[in-house]
Amino acid sequence: MNLFSELTLGKNILKNRIIMAPMTRCRAVENNCANDLMATYYAQRASAGLIITEATQISPLGVGYRYTPGIYSVAQIEGWKKVTTAVHEKGGLIYLQLWHVGRVSHSSFLEGKLPVAPSAVRIDGKHYTPEGMQPFETPRALEVEEIKEIVKEYAQGAANAIEAGFDGVEIHGANGYLIDQFIKDGTNKRTDEYGGSIENRSRFLFEVVSAICDAIGCEKTALRLSPSGTFNSMTDTNPDEDFKYICKKLNDNDLAYLHIIDALEEDIEHGANVVKLQVLRNAYKGVLITNGEYDKAKGNEAIENNLADGIAYGTLYIANPDLPKRFENDAPLATADPHTFYTQDEKGYTDYETI
Repeated sequence: MNLFSELTLGKNILKNRIIMAPMTRCRAVENNCANDLMATYYAQRASAGLIITEATQISPLGVGYRYTPGIYSVAQIEGWKKVTTAVHEKGGLIYLQLWHVGRVSHSSFLEGKLPVAPSAVRIDGKHYTPEGMQPFETPRALEVEEIKEIVKEYAQGAANAIEAGFDGVEIHGANGYLIDQFIKDGTNKRTDEYGGSIENRSRFLFEVVSAICDAIGCEKTALRLSPSGTFNSMTDTNPDEDFKYICKKLNDNDLAYLHIIDALEEDIEHGANVVKLQVLRNAYKGVLITNGEYDKAKGNEAIENNLADGIAYGTLYIANPDLPKRFENDAPLATADPHTFYTQDEKGYTDYETI
């Protein structure tokens, strides 16, 4: 097996194991709705075995960045239909990533309300807000009843995604956003049933997984985790044991896949407790996708050594919409322009050439 082998995800067969990773691109400029420009962008990349969309908020309280799309309104569902139709017409498969940023927000996004989190623990540094760069605020700790409501919002977001034509959803449990904030003990200081032991800290995650499986089926449900991640001031005392527990418990659900962000150089530079991919592979028995500074050779090596079943590529997909073809032909790879990653027009978005 290699990057060009087929892969079964739920009821879908991927034409290759080259996955487009979820990447925030900030093109949802009107009412946080997907639009024609986004439909073009994703359709250009339909030769991927699977496209995972940019993170998409499940509620207004889950918003943390300007011009990012949602999946909680009728207009947003209709906007995403343009995207799924365009991708399917090109023979592609596409999952929507479900997102709640938790404390990675600011009151200027939330009509003056404080961001919410498992505990009142502030992120270091500043955040880019509608009012410019502002210090992160100390979030408000969620009440248990509110946690239950957010679980329902995840399930409704998943149902909305299927209505919008997506082939499935990926739960964003990584990168220091709300689910990750519950899992890791650097941000979860609760003393109730959602805090303390890893069994309690992962309770919210598993309630979300269960609710989405009930809403759309486990075969259309996937999850992304970042065990070694330090982004957004994340720390964990014992991620090796914590994420082994989570991976083993996930075996109870026949998910489409588990998506692991491998330790990145910046995580290591920030003193991450690195969890080796092999540890998670040994614990999880389902389809495993990994992401993190992979090229073609490293991706093939991971698949051949049974470390992963598929490889998700991020930045390479920005500048190379035809990445599978380039890999197959060993063609030169274009370089993405980081100055256009989060702008609002077609430059650096839909204007990269194909071979």
